[in-house]
Amino acid sequence: MAGELIKLTAAELAAKIASGEVTAVEATEAHLARIEAVDEKVNAFLHVDREGALAQAREVDAKRERGEKLGPLAGVPLALKDLFTTEGVPTTAGSKILEGWIPPYDATVTKRLKDADVVLLGKTNMDEFAMGSSTENSAYGPTGNPWDLTRIPGGSGGGSAASLAAYMAPLAIGTDTGGSIRQPAAVTGTVGVKPTYGGVSRYGMIAFSSSLDQGGPCARTVLDTALLHSVIAGHDEKDSTSIAQPVPDIVAAARNGSAEGMRVGVVQEFRGEGYQPGVMQRFDESVELLRELGAEIVELSCPSFTKALAAYYLIAPSECSSNLARFDAMRYGMRVGDDGTHSAEEVTALTREAGFGDEVKRRVMLGTYALSSGYYDAYYGSAQKVRTLITRDFDKAFEQVDVVVSPTTPTTAFPIGERVDDPMAMYLADVCTLPSNLAGNSAMSIPCGLAPEDGLPVGLQIVAPAMADDRLYRVGAALEAAFQARWGHPLLEEAPSL
Repeated sequence: MAGELIKLTAAELAAKIASGEVTAVEATEAHLARIEAVDEKVNAFLHVDREGALAQAREVDAKRERGEKLGPLAGVPLALKDLFTTEGVPTTAGSKILEGWIPPYDATVTKRLKDADVVLLGKTNMDEFAMGSSTENSAYGPTGNPWDLTRIPGGSGGGSAASLAAYMAPLAIGTDTGGSIRQPAAVTGTVGVKPTYGGVSRYGMIAFSSSLDQGGPCARTVLDTALLHSVIAGHDEKDSTSIAQPVPDIVAAARNGSAEGMRVGVVQEFRGEGYQPGVMQRFDESVELLRELGAEIVELSCPSFTKALAAYYLIAPSECSSNLARFDAMRYGMRVGDDGTHSAEEVTALTREAGFGDEVKRRVMLGTYALSSGYYDAYYGSAQKVRTLITRDFDKAFEQVDVVVSPTTPTTAFPIGERVDDPMAMYLADVCTLPSNLAGNSAMSIPCGLAPEDGLPVGLQIVAPAMADDRLYRVGAALEAAFQARWGHPLLEEAPSL
């Protein structure tokens, strides 16, 4: 029975729990057993909170027995990216500098999940402080892609995506600063959504780049992703960037998917040199399928998108150099050299040297330089001007179309170790996803097939205007149904067994 439970969608599992056909404890134990069986190979989890998860599950079962109304995801297990503070549970952000830190409070996303009776299995592996595209920058070792354990699962949220693809959890939470939800979804054959910036609270989410970071939902189906999105979204007075507007009816959009009459833009800047032929083949097939589903395809040019990579890698490091200044060995986390022979400044320096990894140090130094006297306007200021141009290009595009589509990533999952010594090659993995973070609009990645040359998943990106997240789910659900009708089964069933 455990093998059957882990293959259910979150919606199916929640329905069985609500009806009493399956208990929340049984569902939780099935996923905990799966983690125990396969995570030694995958390394998706940094911490498994077995006792906490079972306690939550027992409470869900008790509520059902008392006749209390259960939420749409009550009792469903979830894997939480280790960037969200969780009271009483270790939170490391994938870094040695926070090793052993136990937060005294819950992030808003964590609290909303608990309030919705979603069962938190544990914390997932990630690139340190969300800086990376492969989860190889984790201080706790890389995560493997369940499709091929020698390949990356994407980053920075590779642990969350891998937990879904390996059936260790039906739901997961990630964060997306430059594509860290969508890129892992693409290379693992799962679904990931970057909500509109400000649509999900950042309170208690350890900051990397505050004007870009956005938490969001991950799952194996579009409907499951919508159900999770609806749980975590909404205004939060604790977050000054939170949007005080109602969340669009994303669940209804996912249940009633249709591309009929939709105007779909195809951006010419999202193709060309560097794109894997198999990725472009699946993308072009997806565009034709949209046409068959009744969508109007519109060719677009957004010239500023070619500058997104350069702008992002000035803005994000600049903001991270400010945010990471709080890790000074004085307040929490690791402390090195505090033996009475070193000054406070020396202790801070020694702690950062030992606690931060190479990629974090690289970005902090780059950002500090870009913000320094005499260079601020030339670098950070210029990057912000490019950001404005990218936003204007999106505004012009959305005057002509309802959504924009592109490949999520230029290639399928690359081998672990292939790009660790080539930062520019690594950064190019996010070339299609970066513009949406810079503009703050919403975007989704759904699986659209396997690349013929390597048999690995390909992701299709759907981009919608800010606060029009429901369009993502409407188009994504229509495509998902069409893909499954064409293949005869969900894509993920083809994933190699662990």
